[in-house]
Amino acid sequence: MATMSELYQGVILDHNRAPRNYRVMEDASCHADGFNPSCGDRVTVWARLGDDGRIEDVSFQGEGCAISRASASLMTTAVKGRTREEALGLFDRFHELVTGTGGADALGKLAVFGGVSAFPMRVKCASLSWHALRSALEAADDQTGTPTR
Repeated sequence: MATMSELYQGVILDHNRAPRNYRVMEDASCHADGFNPSCGDRVTVWARLGDDGRIEDVSFQGEGCAISRASASLMTTAVKGRTREEALGLFDRFHELVTGTGGADALGKLAVFGGVSAFPMRVKCASLSWHALRSALEAADDQTGTPTR
């Protein structure tokens, strides 16, 4: 029987090998780039927002380690269909998880990144795409006049 650690590792490896939503989005409402100078990881995140403020579609492309790529893949599946506020709240909870200041409650598959907090150099890898998404959503807020948090 597989241990929890092996299951978590399997999820990360699966999303690294076959990332979900890995594509350029031509009709995006917003996008942002992220770069981690300590390891060279790069990511671009695109989002298309509906009139109701929901993230109708989200995608990413970039180069980086397995943790960075898997995190971006899982992030896109987690935020699709959510409002901006919900996605930003999820960002906060995820960031608390990977920095060791919060738990995995209500994070679903994102909980696989709970062990990252034990490796400070990997926190930036896991959170790179999340910071890019937050920047993209905040840029979209600026364009529409919607207040940011």
